[in-house]
Amino acid sequence: MRALWREIREEFKTVAAGKTLDAIFPPLVFVTVNAFARLEMALGAAGLIGLALVIKRWMAKQSWVYALGGLFGVLVASGFAYLAQNAANYFLPGILSTAALFVLALVSLVAGRPMAAWVSHVSRGWTLTWFWRADVRPAYTEVTIGWALFFLVRLVAQIVLYLEGDPVRLAFYNTLLGFPLLFVGLVFTYVYGLWRLRRLGGPGIDEYDRGDEPPYRGQTRGF
Repeated sequence: MRALWREIREEFKTVAAGKTLDAIFPPLVFVTVNAFARLEMALGAAGLIGLALVIKRWMAKQSWVYALGGLFGVLVASGFAYLAQNAANYFLPGILSTAALFVLALVSLVAGRPMAAWVSHVSRGWTLTWFWRADVRPAYTEVTIGWALFFLVRLVAQIVLYLEGDPVRLAFYNTLLGFPLLFVGLVFTYVYGLWRLRRLGGPGIDEYDRGDEPPYRGQTRGF
């Protein structure tokens, strides 16, 4: 059990290290400043924080790609809010991105090429054809179903709060449905995915790449 949790912590660090702050800090600054000052000042403060994160990552010689993506997101969100003069519109791009993820998850399921498999392939570089095996793909399909349900719940909550026009609650629930549930989702994906792969009895990715014959040891780490 300790070994499993150590693996989960390592996987989580790979996914979230340095990226969470880049994603959630600018919106929190926005709603805080907007509560006490004009919309334009809140937008400016969020933009400056986004730019500062990019510079911080660059000076520390860390990956600044996610911070740059976060800054771009801040600029787009600020445009939505400024043009409509509505603070709640700052979170409209996030709502649209959640809707897009939900649709992509559904399309991938219908096409028989589950989103979870594509994400794993891109992030890990594992051989793509391995994911489509009949004794591997069901695990990724079932995890993608779980992702789709999460995207749907998040989308419904975001739409309800957006229609209420409360940017403070939007920021709170976006954060709650973001980082904490990212951790829960990662644990679910990793634990359930590995368990399901072993139940399916297919080869591990290393066995597949070597062309091993059954019986297989199966996937021992990573999903």
